[in-house]
Amino acid sequence: MSKSRGTFIKARTYLHHLHPEYLRYYFAARLSNRIEDLDIHFDDFIQRINADLVGKFINIASRCASFINKNFNNQLSSYCSEPELYQTFAKAGDEIAIQWNKLECSQAVRLVMNLADQANRYIDEKKPWLQIKYSTKQQEVQAVCSMGINLFRVLMIYLKPVLPHTAKQVETFLKIAPLQWHDKDKPLINHSILAFQPFIQRIDPKQIEEMKMTIKQESEAPSVTTKQTTSIDSSKQPISIEDFGKIDLRIAKIVEAEMVEGADKLLRLTVDLGDETRQVFAGIKSAYPPNELIGRHVVVVANLIPRKMRFGTSEGMVLAAGPGGKDLWLISPDPGATAGMKVK
Repeated sequence: MSKSRGTFIKARTYLHHLHPEYLRYYFAARLSNRIEDLDIHFDDFIQRINADLVGKFINIASRCASFINKNFNNQLSSYCSEPELYQTFAKAGDEIAIQWNKLECSQAVRLVMNLADQANRYIDEKKPWLQIKYSTKQQEVQAVCSMGINLFRVLMIYLKPVLPHTAKQVETFLKIAPLQWHDKDKPLINHSILAFQPFIQRIDPKQIEEMKMTIKQESEAPSVTTKQTTSIDSSKQPISIEDFGKIDLRIAKIVEAEMVEGADKLLRLTVDLGDETRQVFAGIKSAYPPNELIGRHVVVVANLIPRKMRFGTSEGMVLAAGPGGKDLWLISPDPGATAGMKVK
């Protein structure tokens, strides 16, 4: 997302168009315990919600509850038909808990979705929609669909940290107390449930287009608070000459410049500081083609603490002026300045 390009999404704007738990799930599916940028790519966003969250997870309950509601008076089976399969799902919670506690959210979500795939394969293999046609298979259908509901319940326990609102809906649907982690160890037997209601709906691409239109309108609306874009920002605290002296500004020569795969704004620069070369990531992709930068002298903050990013480590900052996007201008010295010179 970029505010300068009109793709910055305000939280309130998002909530006018989409369910907040879509975003919670999407972020969880991509987050790790590393410090790195996280952006929203709408195609990926729609795919993860529609195919994974709804198509895999919610679909388990939808497929099974319809048989329980219609054919068995909302009553789950009096026994667990696949105890080994259930224990596989219950034991998987140990590793999932480890990943949540390590803040490896994407790994935890991946493990849960792998289990969802396994649950859907189980239902596909048992084919309750075919078996229900035979009077001799009624008990088997009830057992299979009850098993599906129980597997869904276990997955809801694992996803409750990300989907608390959905978890409350599921608790109401299953007529149970608030789900606790240890509940995964024991299935629901001979238990009554309510009629199934969709907990989460698929995203219609039209919703995304409508939100984009709102974002565009907001970005084009005149700001009443910004009267002069060139005025001094009075919110910045004054610093002393001693504080300014701590900043090591150096002339650097760009010796290499290249695109960064998967990054919307960044270029990877290799800069010569006279006595060493460094890698610096600069958010100037929209303003400068890489081939135009090679050989150019710029001003670099040389004593920043290196920042670890998803694409590598940035060992400094290239200075530029402007609001961002295509409206950026690199700060360059007059001819005669050489790499490594200190800016005073």
